[in-house]
Amino acid sequence: MRTREVAVITPVMPTYARVDLVFARGEGPYLFTEDGDRYLDFGCGIAVTSLGHAHPHLVAALQDQAGLLWHTSNLYRISGQERLAERLVASTFADTVFFGNSGAEAMECAIKMARRYHYHNDHPERFRTITFGGAFHGRTLATIAAGGQAKHLEGFGPAADGFDQVPLHDSNDLRAAITGETAAILIEPVQGEGGIVPVDPQFLKAIRAAADEFGLLVIYDEIQTGVGRTGKLFAHEWAGVAPDIMGVAKALGGGMPIGACLATEKAAVGMVAGTHGSTFGGNPLSTAVGNAVLDVMLADGFMDGVEKKARRLVAEIESVISLHSGVYDHVRGLGMMQGIKCAAPVGDVLAGMARHHVLAVPAGDNVMRFLPPLIIEDEQIDEAVAALDAVGSELSS
Repeated sequence: MRTREVAVITPVMPTYARVDLVFARGEGPYLFTEDGDRYLDFGCGIAVTSLGHAHPHLVAALQDQAGLLWHTSNLYRISGQERLAERLVASTFADTVFFGNSGAEAMECAIKMARRYHYHNDHPERFRTITFGGAFHGRTLATIAAGGQAKHLEGFGPAADGFDQVPLHDSNDLRAAITGETAAILIEPVQGEGGIVPVDPQFLKAIRAAADEFGLLVIYDEIQTGVGRTGKLFAHEWAGVAPDIMGVAKALGGGMPIGACLATEKAAVGMVAGTHGSTFGGNPLSTAVGNAVLDVMLADGFMDGVEKKARRLVAEIESVISLHSGVYDHVRGLGMMQGIKCAAPVGDVLAGMARHHVLAVPAGDNVMRFLPPLIIEDEQIDEAVAALDAVGSELSS
């Protein structure tokens, strides 16, 4: 046995500023600590557990598949993967789907696909992607370069080449950035990490028009906005402007790691055998749960219910903000993806919410994110809003 010096670093690498809470189980919209304390989960593991915790249909699908087959790799056909792809294609603009394990992988696939499209069409010089200020697309070297935020790039330079960032909602700068090397335009329909900033539908239309004019591909990052979060299966449906490629993850697995890159046949023309891959992507276990998620999400009336509850949530938040203008500034977002712009430090607000046993998520621009399970009822809305009101009073005094 080797002699070890006393370690300063923790066994779990300290790349997160974790809240000192340990949860033992979850049920519906609630998490429970080992001591039995109950917390209302309005963070959903950052927009992941959109059907709540331990949803019976998801649990049954996972248990059934776990007793049959977990993994084979993509050397063989996977029936659950094929079914999930067929259902995503039937419900979206897409003709084909690649499965990975995370949002970052989905976006890597999207970026690679856009470059490969132009390579296939005899324009290998077209490899650059235009992105927008405030964006977040993942933590790989390519996706932090795409996001362009200094806090994510620091210490990981030089930044990967191939990304040109312009201000959000500036059509003139967008068009001026297009060159003979431009391959694609990449955007989140609602910026999540950037502070819950909905993109104007007219700007999405301007992006689509510029892409069509210059022969570019449009990529949507719907990692956080997708799979019901905004009251439609995908957020871009509100604007009625379809992309050529789209990254999806988070809620697609309801907590099971899975990512997907959806694309039109035109955009995916260069993605032939050997051009991309994933050992675990789309394995029987993850796609069994993904199919179970769609069973619930695609049921008649489910999205209408999400939209109705979201309207009530926003109205209640606005009423609290009007009472505590020194703590909260305004709320913005789409559906069950709401950002409360704080006047007080967002860390203080989040800590106060946790004291009242409601969990939320920080974002840029001093914003607290409410990302509740889509299955919440009026009772949970009232509970979260009561905590918001109490924290407003405490921080005002």
